[in-house]
Amino acid sequence: MPSSLLAVLRPLSRAVTYTRWLHLLITSVAGIVTGFLYEGTFRTGGWLPWLWIAVLPAPLLVLAGLIPVVRRVEGLQAQLLLTPGPHGLEARAASGIATTPSGSWSERGRTAVWLLLRLAVGVALSALTVQLPILAGAFTMAAAGHPTRLEGLPAIEEPHWWYGLLAPLPLVLLSAVAVGAGSLTAGAARRLLGTSAAERLAELEARTERMLQHNRLAQELHDSIGHALTVTVVQAGAARTAGSPEFTERALAAIEGTGRQALVDLERALRLLREDAPRPADRPTLTDAELLLESARAAGSTVRAELSGPLDTLPGPVSREGYRMVQEALTNVLRHAGPVPVSVRMAAGADALELEVRNPLPAIPLAPGAGGRGLRGVRERAALLGGEAETGPDGGEWRVSARLPLRQLR
Repeated sequence: MPSSLLAVLRPLSRAVTYTRWLHLLITSVAGIVTGFLYEGTFRTGGWLPWLWIAVLPAPLLVLAGLIPVVRRVEGLQAQLLLTPGPHGLEARAASGIATTPSGSWSERGRTAVWLLLRLAVGVALSALTVQLPILAGAFTMAAAGHPTRLEGLPAIEEPHWWYGLLAPLPLVLLSAVAVGAGSLTAGAARRLLGTSAAERLAELEARTERMLQHNRLAQELHDSIGHALTVTVVQAGAARTAGSPEFTERALAAIEGTGRQALVDLERALRLLREDAPRPADRPTLTDAELLLESARAAGSTVRAELSGPLDTLPGPVSREGYRMVQEALTNVLRHAGPVPVSVRMAAGADALELEVRNPLPAIPLAPGAGGRGLRGVRERAALLGGEAETGPDGGEWRVSARLPLRQLR
């Protein structure tokens, strides 16, 4: 089969051609229902009733277009029937057709124009869908030797076999009109029901927020699970080499407590990924920092803590992110330096929260980038809160420090 003929026939093999056709045929229902309310609409034959069907509902459709929710209904229907392929969230966003109520008079006006255009094109296609197959049937009857006198169509008084050659033409014309009208309607839907600049900006902000939320969850899991695994490995190794039943008992208790906390954090993160799940319990804050210090002590480190200021009155975001920063700093100590002395300082002032974790540098220097994404996560958390963080050697010690501003969050 020639490629040109295949190109012509290809639209007829696509499901979207017929869903668009259905979308336009549905429009004429409003005109037919309105026609029944006016006496005499369907008493005349031919094409005049179709004209009435296209005109009578117009005022009602204009008024309907001014109702905000109509834009949402029309947008959902257009996405489902006019756009090809799957209809998931990403496909809906890529369709360019809005599914939100009208937020301005401009959007209401475009919705009204869309309804009028859909009515005009839909009624015209409906008329052709009814009349052209009848015309094809008339040609077929004439080819078989039967005269035809159908209302609204030219009478065929002298039948002849060559009318059979004309019989496919109305159906070909109908198919071509249906494909063209469907494409025209889909393009008009994108222009008249398309998302506005404000809606595109809101969608971009929502998508960015979802990406940031996923990144935050990934960082949360990295910090929490990484800390738990590091403490578990250090505790298990120390218990094996200590040879003391009492130390082994303490190590197992520390592993159990750390593992339970990691499971709580994991469950909370998984619930956040499920939109239908209830909101999980609050994340740990700096008021729970003693758990981190005890975990490091149980792993064999000597922890000297200096806590000052009203840590329990800190803003939620600062307190939660500060907890994760300290957790990652202690995890970094155990992972790269082992059970060494650690100095932890948390100072809540009037303007800022200051955090600092120090430990002796390991005998074998860290390779560049050995800190992994954990320390980078500390800097990212500080930047998100408008603060700053520094990590690196300082006078023979490894220092992790952060300053988080408080004044704009209170």
